[in-house]
Amino acid sequence: MARRRTNTTADTAGARIEHDSMGELQVPADALWGAQTQRAVLNFPVSGRPMPRGFIRALGLVKAAAATVNGALGLLPEASATAIRRAALEVAQGRHDAHFPVDVYQTGSGTSSNMNANEVIARLASTARRRVHPNDHVNLGQSSNDVVPTAIRVSAQLAVVEDLLPALRHLRKTIDGRARAFGKVVKTGRTHLMDAMPLTFAQEFGAWSSQLASAEGRLVDALVRLRRLPIGGTAIGTGINAHPKFGERVSRELSRLSGSRFEPARDRFEGIAAQDDAVELSGQLNALAVALIKIANDLRWMNSGPLAGLGEVELPALQPGSSIMPGKVNPVIPEATVMACAQVIGHHTAITVAGQTGNFQLNVALPLIASNLLDSVGLLASVSRMLADSTIAGLRLRRDNIDAALGRNPILVTALNPVIGYEKAAAIAKRAYRENRPVFDVALEDSGLSADQLRRLLDPAALTRGGIHDAAGGG
Repeated sequence: MARRRTNTTADTAGARIEHDSMGELQVPADALWGAQTQRAVLNFPVSGRPMPRGFIRALGLVKAAAATVNGALGLLPEASATAIRRAALEVAQGRHDAHFPVDVYQTGSGTSSNMNANEVIARLASTARRRVHPNDHVNLGQSSNDVVPTAIRVSAQLAVVEDLLPALRHLRKTIDGRARAFGKVVKTGRTHLMDAMPLTFAQEFGAWSSQLASAEGRLVDALVRLRRLPIGGTAIGTGINAHPKFGERVSRELSRLSGSRFEPARDRFEGIAAQDDAVELSGQLNALAVALIKIANDLRWMNSGPLAGLGEVELPALQPGSSIMPGKVNPVIPEATVMACAQVIGHHTAITVAGQTGNFQLNVALPLIASNLLDSVGLLASVSRMLADSTIAGLRLRRDNIDAALGRNPILVTALNPVIGYEKAAAIAKRAYRENRPVFDVALEDSGLSADQLRRLLDPAALTRGGIHDAAGGG
């Protein structure tokens, strides 16, 4: 593609000379960026990680919406507004990602990334007859201080709506389907990793599904506040150099471009100075990570063995589990899930610190918030789909182990409490443990109840329905 140039004064071998308000600087000849981006490349050789794709997409959408609004308000010539919009949408589509090299660990306002977008879009929009300036035209009515917080909100909301929520719903649907397939299969419950009262697999899996439903509800609620955009506040919230209708119209145009609802912030000072909405979303991602770790660890325990562990389920065999022990197969997807969720929890700690970083009218850890939010959303979406498709969809029940453990479970004696009292029931349970005998057999000898009464009282399926059972047959 032919590169259109602006702000260029001379070319040298493999480089060109660009200038900004600080002077001249060499820039790679084929780079779409200009001097301010190049300064950031030189100043921040920290991680080698550029800002994430979702954030660059959001920057492109914000610049496209701003150009559209500035053109409609008569602040930009129609041809320039159209050219800027077209170039910005190319950025949003990912066609120029290689020209966004600025490190995540940069100036805390994200000014370097905002200027990176301004310079790339200006260069793409310029022709020999039409010079588009990064600041005067692409950044018209904007500041890094309102653009970057807006892009954080836009990118995070789109990631949650387009990726995470569908993945969560898919995982929940998969869990619900397996719960229906297992029907009323009864298993031993566990508290403190010790035998407890029985429940069905539908009940156990249903708790997982409810955790995910609660997580989804919390995320959707957080988006109500995240969608409030401070664009139009410019430098500190007053809106200096922006048309009074700019912020509202840009929010409306962003909604149209993205297909997701956005609205102008009621207080743009808050949206620029504080990033509490992003911290709140991160907190909900943190809670979801905790839920997914719980589900993953339950699956690991249930799959443990297959001989020396619980061995209640058999997860799909995906790869050899050992370089030295032939035949070993490990629960690799739950393990990957735990690690990804641990990273999300770490991201939340960093976002919490970043959210309190800054004084007075501006947060100065915005790039870190953007990067960690999007990384967390991506990790959670990926592992949710992996858990659904590579683990839960294909797991099998091991009925022999399930039934054997259930039959030996002395805790079933709990159902005898209303009939024979706690102390006598405890003595029966301890003897059953000690002698490794079914609780039914010991209770038949020690409880004074008939076999029919005990069969009714100790029926595992009946016990999963709760209530009070008595020897006369009440429930």
